[in-house]
Amino acid sequence: MNLHPALKKKYTSEQLSAREAQRLAEFIAWGPAVFQASRLMIKLGILDMLRDTDEGLTRQEIAARTGLSDYAVKCLLEASLCIGTVLASPETDRYTISKTGWFLLTDRATRVNIDFNHDVNYLGWFHLEESLLTGKPEGLKHFGPWPTIYEGLSSLPEQVQRSWFGFDHFYSDSAFPQALEIIFGKHRTRSLYDVGGNTGKWALQCVGFDREVEVTVLDLPQQIKMMQENTAGKPGAERIRGYGINLLDSEATFPHRQGGLDAIWMSQFLDCFSMPQIVSILLKAKAAMTADTRLYIMETLWDRQRFEPAAFCLTMTSLYFTALANGNSKMYNTADMQECIEAAGLEIEKIYDGLGQGHSILELKVKATIE
Repeated sequence: MNLHPALKKKYTSEQLSAREAQRLAEFIAWGPAVFQASRLMIKLGILDMLRDTDEGLTRQEIAARTGLSDYAVKCLLEASLCIGTVLASPETDRYTISKTGWFLLTDRATRVNIDFNHDVNYLGWFHLEESLLTGKPEGLKHFGPWPTIYEGLSSLPEQVQRSWFGFDHFYSDSAFPQALEIIFGKHRTRSLYDVGGNTGKWALQCVGFDREVEVTVLDLPQQIKMMQENTAGKPGAERIRGYGINLLDSEATFPHRQGGLDAIWMSQFLDCFSMPQIVSILLKAKAAMTADTRLYIMETLWDRQRFEPAAFCLTMTSLYFTALANGNSKMYNTADMQECIEAAGLEIEKIYDGLGQGHSILELKVKATIE
């Protein structure tokens, strides 16, 4: 495993004293309560109030401002004190927000993760063990009977959809500006297949960036319908087409493009599949490629992260894939992805790191054959 130096320092030697390790063990044991109490400190506005005061607030002042009972406020404040999101003054009985509480409240990535974990994952993770044993998303059943979350995405409750797309788009959108420069700056790109294009956000970015490019979004038929509704009437939409395809269907093929294809784009897409499935999808892509076609894979490869909290978030996201998304995929590391790429007869031409929220782009071409 070739870890980024920051991760190697953190993950290859013991970092905690015995007392610190014991506390972390208890923190893990009470993890569900820690999460819900902290989420409610945000939702009920208590952390906001504490952030906006210099002197802090008493329990009674918080109760009066929120309309909560003294009992409810006491429970939340005492829990938060031990969690580490608030601080208490023994002289004045006033509470203030801690550094951790400030990040919990104001860091956008953290807020996106909280919504995603509460609305999408929380109940499903009760079935994580079953999912690990069966290789199926057993935690998805409380939402619907679909084999994966993707078939049911358009039918999920509105709030669940909002948190799912909020999570998905937050991480990809941050890398889009740099990605556009890579895709359109190095090679002449006039035709592009957006594989797993979802709501068409990337397709709209492409047609807005380059007025000559034509984009074909490849996705499940129900997703194509959502994409068409989302892009209708927007600038450049006339250069966006949809192609309904189930990429797990062994008979399915990428559409043929007369005159060849310039680029194929897969953003936060291959992590939705198992490694054998990734190889199968890459083989379909390869069949549509020429020697001049470039395939761009944008992923948050956890081993390439510059900051340890990012690697933590990504490996935890793997458990969402296990219990709710499909039961057999994860956030991959570089070695896993390279193994799939080579098995499909492709090769990495260049890797671009440090895009947006920890993304990397792998630029691929068809592997040259030796005659």
